[in-house]
Amino acid sequence: MCSALEQTDPQVYELIKGEEARQAGSIRLIPSENYVSKAVMEATGSCLTNKYAEGYPTKRYYEGQQFTDQIELLACRRVMELFGAEGANVQPHSGSEANLAAYGALAEPGETIMGLALPHGGHLTHGWKVSYTGKFFKSVQYELDPSTGRLDYDRIEKLAREHRPKILISGSSAYPREIDFAQFDRIAKGVGAYHLCDMAHIAGLVAGGVHMSPIPYADVVTTTTHKTLRGPRGGVILFKQQYASAVNKSVFPGLQGGPHMHTISAIAVALKEASMPSFKTYAQQIVKNARRLAERLMEYGFNLVSGGTDNHLILIELRNKKLAGKPLAKALDRAHIECNYNSVPGDTAPPFNPSGLRLGTPATTTRGMKEEQMDQVALWIRTVAENLDNESVIEQVGRQVQDLCRQFPVPEIFAERPA
Repeated sequence: MCSALEQTDPQVYELIKGEEARQAGSIRLIPSENYVSKAVMEATGSCLTNKYAEGYPTKRYYEGQQFTDQIELLACRRVMELFGAEGANVQPHSGSEANLAAYGALAEPGETIMGLALPHGGHLTHGWKVSYTGKFFKSVQYELDPSTGRLDYDRIEKLAREHRPKILISGSSAYPREIDFAQFDRIAKGVGAYHLCDMAHIAGLVAGGVHMSPIPYADVVTTTTHKTLRGPRGGVILFKQQYASAVNKSVFPGLQGGPHMHTISAIAVALKEASMPSFKTYAQQIVKNARRLAERLMEYGFNLVSGGTDNHLILIELRNKKLAGKPLAKALDRAHIECNYNSVPGDTAPPFNPSGLRLGTPATTTRGMKEEQMDQVALWIRTVAENLDNESVIEQVGRQVQDLCRQFPVPEIFAERPA
C-alpha cells in the first residue's frame, strides 16, 4: 500500500525517505540535533496544522478554538511545572524569535543589550552585528578568558558597570562548561539590568537535573524545544509573573501572527516525556557520554576549548593539528559522522572555514549509546583527521560507523525505553 505522500508526490517522498535513512545510518554529533519520539512526530503532523489560532486562549481572533485553547494551556502548564516557572508563552516559532520577543518586552530599540560574543560561544541573537538583535539594539559583547576558555565573571561585571546594559544575557550556543546563573543575576542587579537567560542548548539538562536552573535567577528565560529537550522545533519564553503582559504582547501582536498549533501540541507531548523519570537518566547519560568523548579526544592530542566539558557539548580547537574545521567536518560527514565546523575564541580564520569543530552527545545518547561507544567515536574522529585525503580509509570508517548504527537503531518510544 502506498502512503498518501508517496501517491501525491513521489519525489518529495523519496527525498524524505532518503533523509530518514541518512539519519538512521549516521552518528549525529551536532549538539543542537536529536531524535523526537513517534508520539511527538504524530502530533507535529496532525490536523492541527489546519487551524489558525491567532491570539491567546479564550482571547482568539478566530472561532473554533475549543481544543486549541486546551492544548496551548496544557503546554504552558507542563512547561511551567517542568521548570518551576511562574509564567510561560509557548507561541514563538523558534528560539531566535523567542529571544527577539523577550528583548522587545524588556527594552526599547536603541537601548543596550549585553551578551556573549558569537566567536566565544554566544548566539547570533545575543546581539551579534549581522543579526537584527545587533541592529535594533546597541550591543556590547563579553568574551571568554583567553587563558582558560571559561567565563570570567569579574570581567563581565566590569564590562557591565562600564556600559550599564538594559539587558544582560546569559546562555550560549557553543560553551562547554556549566554557567553560574546566580553570578549573572548578581551582576545584572548590580547595574540595574534585566537578567535574560537563553537556555536553548541546556534545557533538557536543566529538566533532567544535571545543570543549574536559571529559573530562580533570571527575569526571563528563553529556550528552544528541541536540542537536549528532545521535542519539535519551536520556542518558549518563561518569565516571572510581573513580565507576563509585556512578554505576551511582544510575541503577539508584536512579532508574529498565528501560532503553529501542531508544533505546540508536539511541545506538550515532549514536555510530558521530559517529566518522566527515564528522562533524568537520559540527561545524566548525555553528560557522561560528552565527558568520555572529551577525555578520549584529548588523549589523542585534540585541544578542547576550556579543556573539557560539563554539559552535552565539546568544542575542538584544531590549530595545533594544522587543520581547519570545514574540511574535517566534510570528511567526517563522508564517514557518516555528522558535526559542524565552528569558530573558537581568538579565531582568525573566516566563519565559513573556522578553526573549530563542535560536537555534542544528545542524539547518540537517545539511540542508547554509552561510554564504550564514545571511545570508538573518538578513535574514528582521530582516524579521519589523520587521513583527510585518503578516501579508502574514510570509506572504511564509514562502513564501521554504519555497522554500529545498526546495533543502536533509532528508537520510536523514548519514555518506555529502558535506562
